[in-house]
Amino acid sequence: MTSRRDFLKTSALASTLLFVPRFLHKLDAQSLPALQDAGGRRLVVVQLGGGNDGLNTIVPFRNDLYYKARPTLALREQSGLLLLDKDLALNPNMTALKGLYDQGQLTVLNSVGYPNPDRSHFRSMDIWHTGSAADEYLATGWLGRYLDAACAGCTTGHTGIEVDDTLSLAMKGAHKKGLALKNPQKLREVTRNRVLRAASQEPAATGLGELDYLYKTLAETASSADYLYEKSKVYQSKQPYPNTDFAKSLRTTAELINSGLDTRVYYASLSGFDTHVRQQEQQGKLLKDLSDGLGAFVQDLQQAGNLDSTLILVFSEFGRRVGQNASNGTDHGTANNVLLLGGKLRQPGVANAAPDLADLDAGDLRYQVDFRSIYASILHDWLGADNQQILSPGVTPLVGLV
Repeated sequence: MTSRRDFLKTSALASTLLFVPRFLHKLDAQSLPALQDAGGRRLVVVQLGGGNDGLNTIVPFRNDLYYKARPTLALREQSGLLLLDKDLALNPNMTALKGLYDQGQLTVLNSVGYPNPDRSHFRSMDIWHTGSAADEYLATGWLGRYLDAACAGCTTGHTGIEVDDTLSLAMKGAHKKGLALKNPQKLREVTRNRVLRAASQEPAATGLGELDYLYKTLAETASSADYLYEKSKVYQSKQPYPNTDFAKSLRTTAELINSGLDTRVYYASLSGFDTHVRQQEQQGKLLKDLSDGLGAFVQDLQQAGNLDSTLILVFSEFGRRVGQNASNGTDHGTANNVLLLGGKLRQPGVANAAPDLADLDAGDLRYQVDFRSIYASILHDWLGADNQQILSPGVTPLVGLV
């Protein structure tokens, strides 16, 4: 039998595999109340890292103030803007999303943010990941707390999956967390490491402490790796996807969903949106990657009959300043747009008014929708969870959003 000393020698590999937060100690699932079942529904979160410029994504193309603030960076109707409602248009690179919009499968929320916004990438992303206020510091993510509550009795580790090498704070709870993987085959290969495999079969001695938690989580991970590998062979996507890392992560997500996994939450990311210099080309390429990837993903789910039971949330940690900078780019701003996609949207189209460019806060957009109210709607109305237990008590859902 593998000794604990042998296990500790491989702790670096184990920690990389398991992504266990340092603050986790005793696992006490019995202390967590079970919540309502999600009714077969699932959530896919797409994070746009770097602070996507919302004004050149959802463009207020009939607003003179937009063109005054961005004399060379503003997008004009003759450049191929894809017209929406409320005098707004999609970036010309987002033709696939325009098709989804026309089919009633896209909701646009404008001016989403929070009070006293932070312009630091790291702090603002932490706020979005944890669902906290600007002056509140939480060690768990909003989706991790959902897994804590909804999956108290779960014995597997795949109730939440992030298609990446590392696990986001959003997916880490106090007792449960998501599982990070690039694809099921590679995860299975890692967990079949001789020492880790043997360690995963050794029972914890005391049930207390971080080391024992690692043992228990490793056993969970090894079991999930085998399950995911076998299950993923059920469905092989025939839908053509773009040849990008982002699209590959969505393809993996679609194959897992369409294979019949009982996973409730999936997470994927697209980075590179910190466009301080020469924004137009860089952002245009990223938005095309986003749009084409999501278009193929939605089509894949729809063909397999799983789109109506899937909600997709797209967000970035903040928007950009209204005015362009001297480098033909934009600097860190505040409020931004959020996108929802799915087959059963209750408010398809543009859900609220365009940003008010005549009423700025020192050159930044004022938020009109608190992002935590979107989370509350998703938790309560889509996943059937108690949002008051997972988020701050004062956060209320947006009525009729999802």
